[in-house]
Amino acid sequence: MPTVAAPSARIQQQAADRLAALATPPGALGRLGDLAVWVASCQGQVPPRPLDKVRLVIFAGDHGVAEHGVSAFPASITGAMVRTFLAGKAGVNALAQAHGVAVRVLDIGVAEGFSDLDDESHAALTAYKIRAGSGAIHLEDALTAEETEAALAAGASVAREEIAVGAQLLISGDMGIGNTTPAAAMVAAALGLPAAEVVGRGTGVTEDVLQRKAAIVDAALARAGARTDDPVQTLAALGSADLAATTGYLLTAARHGVPVLLDGLMSVACALTADRIEPGAAAWYAAGHRSTEPAQSLALDKLGMQPLLDLGLRLGEGSGAVAAVPVVRSAVALLRDVALLAELGN
Repeated sequence: MPTVAAPSARIQQQAADRLAALATPPGALGRLGDLAVWVASCQGQVPPRPLDKVRLVIFAGDHGVAEHGVSAFPASITGAMVRTFLAGKAGVNALAQAHGVAVRVLDIGVAEGFSDLDDESHAALTAYKIRAGSGAIHLEDALTAEETEAALAAGASVAREEIAVGAQLLISGDMGIGNTTPAAAMVAAALGLPAAEVVGRGTGVTEDVLQRKAAIVDAALARAGARTDDPVQTLAALGSADLAATTGYLLTAARHGVPVLLDGLMSVACALTADRIEPGAAAWYAAGHRSTEPAQSLALDKLGMQPLLDLGLRLGEGSGAVAAVPVVRSAVALLRDVALLAELGN
């Protein structure tokens, strides 16, 4: 069974020593210095290499709970947004273009079939499709055991493909109306919390909808029962095809020693699940931003992560992590290019 090795402690110490030796006042670089040390330890190199190849994969899927009044938008928006990603016109596309991040979108579990696309585009989009929409988690399992394993394997394959073309930093994005409900349920299951402590307003729902969402999550947790003690069974009972694929993607990145910049609730819920499957995986992840969803903050606290940005973002798509990429690159540049104190005057 694959295991996750920790980032290099030896390189981490060398990077910390270099940070301390820079021609800057002690501690002056703040969290940028810590971030640079983390990147170096993940790369196994001091100073770290510039992050020229950052790659985002958006895992798209529909969720049965969207038909039960948990979102401000209809489920049909999922497919419409997938087309917007393909056209390069979504919010995350604009950010990715600004920051030199490659974007790939995959239909893992979208309800529609995209039959209007040309054969090449359709094949690329649906290469890893598991099913058309995942189950309504308060009434049924999101996935069968076989679908869960297939989704995990799909995400693993995608990660290996991205690494094979040179990815130095990976990001996972999400698209799926209603997806904050299963993601919140996954966090609640992992942390042993009731729905009231984890559910948020997602796309901006009313108080009545928020209460309905909490009731659905509580019902889903009760229905799943003791299966939530197992992270893979949690994905089957409470997750979705796209969330399981994201978990496989994050887990495989850690297994291959490639760092990941996490986005909002969906990616953090999957990171928490990946770390449950293989403790230590989270050492390869950094939090790009803090979303407005309470479950994301709770999961980040459990993982011991402090987000790089806190801008009130709740767009999803991977947008918060992509917005944080310049911060990571800045950290690397400082550890690479600032003179050492010993070199001054030479």
